[in-house]
Amino acid sequence: MTDEYLKVGERCAYELGNRGPIEFDAKGILHEDITEAYWRTGFYVFEGVVQGEEMDELIAELESVLALAPSSSNVSTDATGRAAIGTEFEKPSFNFAKPLSDPYGGTWRYGGKMTELEAPVKAPEEIVLQIMGVLQLMDSCLWLYGHPQLLAVVEQINGPDFVPFTETIWVKHPGLGASVAWHQDGTTHWDNPELDWGTHGFNYMAQLYATNPTNALWVVPGTHQQGKLDIVALMQANRDSDRLPNAVPMLCQPGDVVIMNRQVLHGSFPNTSPVMRATYQFGFHRRASLLGVKGWDARPYDEARIHERSRIIGLAIDARHQRFPDEQRYHYKPLSDEIDTLRWNNNSRKNLLKNYNLKDLSI
Repeated sequence: MTDEYLKVGERCAYELGNRGPIEFDAKGILHEDITEAYWRTGFYVFEGVVQGEEMDELIAELESVLALAPSSSNVSTDATGRAAIGTEFEKPSFNFAKPLSDPYGGTWRYGGKMTELEAPVKAPEEIVLQIMGVLQLMDSCLWLYGHPQLLAVVEQINGPDFVPFTETIWVKHPGLGASVAWHQDGTTHWDNPELDWGTHGFNYMAQLYATNPTNALWVVPGTHQQGKLDIVALMQANRDSDRLPNAVPMLCQPGDVVIMNRQVLHGSFPNTSPVMRATYQFGFHRRASLLGVKGWDARPYDEARIHERSRIIGLAIDARHQRFPDEQRYHYKPLSDEIDTLRWNNNSRKNLLKNYNLKDLSI
């Protein structure tokens, strides 16, 4: 990747006017400058959301999980031979990739292949790229999931009856991190006559470390407004280059949380930088985009399925309240009748949270 491409992207990223703290007006409405910038560009960088002890706990838990992860995709032990974390769950907790490769390019959801680089001589055959179902692996992720200001923003964007998507940590190891080919997250509603800029919901992306143009996620601003894109054709028009014009890196400091539209075109290059990137991604949908819709599941999502998965929001709210009791808790309206019964404890960890991601709501 040329230095000029990185420099232009970095400069343009800071010129978008889509970054700052979470702000609400006197009536509790998300500041109009934020909503304008979000709908104009497809993403917004909320600066300084996570700080102090909460930030330290996220990093410490991530480092512990990575240390206890399986050493490769075909074993159930960590690097020291101990039983790996996450093997007790029904769905695999880790996705692996070859260092500096593009494991997804050319598949049904992703566009043309990204440039793949040769791994260093002593690099491992595989490295962790994704940690999935993180709410059952890291309490700090559950606490952040229940953040009152972030949930208030969800309500403003998706309505008070919003519902969950899924939760993942993307890991880009320094000098080894694999790329993720250009893609749009949404898949289900492209031919829906009622498709609009927010039909497929959005993801939050909490940054545990600082990002730079080499390790960051890159976004093509405004593409969430353009429907389903022919990504292969876009690359062919760009002389088969994966350096798409007008793309910008998602530049953040530790503790920044980005809200990113799931219809915006985005991807990442191999992390050849000496800096780690770890992005905790958790998303939300409009209820109307899910109810009665098949999505990525075998059957259409019904009220019972949506309600059961949404209970995790209530659990996270109570878990955060226990961890930060002086903070005003968010009131999630769809669970108003259960507010006194959804409590974070060992029983709910075992009976509600364990294997919760088998019920993820994907479109």
